[in-house]
Amino acid sequence: MKSMASLFRRTLLVCLGMTAILQAGQQDGITQTEWHGYERLDFVVAGQSAILIVPPNPAPGRPWIWRAEWFGDRHGPQVGLELLKRGWHYAYINASDRYGSPESMRIFDAFYRKLTTDYALAPKVVIEGFSRGGLYAFNFAADYPERVAALYLDAPALDLKSWPGYHTPRWPDVARHYGLTLEQMETAQVSPLDRIEPVVQAGIPIIGVSGDADPIVKLEENLAVLEKRYRAAGGTIEVIIKPGGTHHPHSLPDPTPIVEFILKHNGP
Repeated sequence: MKSMASLFRRTLLVCLGMTAILQAGQQDGITQTEWHGYERLDFVVAGQSAILIVPPNPAPGRPWIWRAEWFGDRHGPQVGLELLKRGWHYAYINASDRYGSPESMRIFDAFYRKLTTDYALAPKVVIEGFSRGGLYAFNFAADYPERVAALYLDAPALDLKSWPGYHTPRWPDVARHYGLTLEQMETAQVSPLDRIEPVVQAGIPIIGVSGDADPIVKLEENLAVLEKRYRAAGGTIEVIIKPGGTHHPHSLPDPTPIVEFILKHNGP
């Protein structure tokens, strides 16, 4: 019965549009509002608040971009808005303060399954990893490389010892979320910079953006290291440096270079 219900929902969505699926799924606790003139759906997955922004005319294949952290107008939504114009869906789930840990990946897995099943979105997603969202975006790609078409990393945290920082007040909390002791964290290979191989092997292209004067998530300890290692391993990576740029604002005033990279590399 459950599989038949899921198939019915998918058929409604594809054939009749989002209004029909909302009418059929009121019991799922979906709240419908709008965001920048687009239909916004708020619901709960794995106990966490989730958002899906729906284009009026979805592009063929139903592509989507997933904001791993910091959804909203204050955190550089330029790329997501531009892709919405082109018929992409835009998604977010709140897994904050879990540092890209296995716990957060279980939440992300449930969200991915929800969107690709109930909303028939593409089996491969582009993920935006902004700031600490870099931990989530890259670790999801390392855990599920077959699900990721490309990564867009913006001022990304990629080394836990850089951000949130080794021996900072957050460090015990990081260890707790990773299920490790402080002693085990000394040698644990759990940061994205330790997990490059599965992402390279899957051929996942990466575009990165960072300011060279970022005092919070330092370029030279995060994105610059990834660029060097990823390219040396044979991966495709482009990096845009903002001279004098700090941690904010994110993205680019004109997101065209990022959008073009994503469209070029968003494979089937």
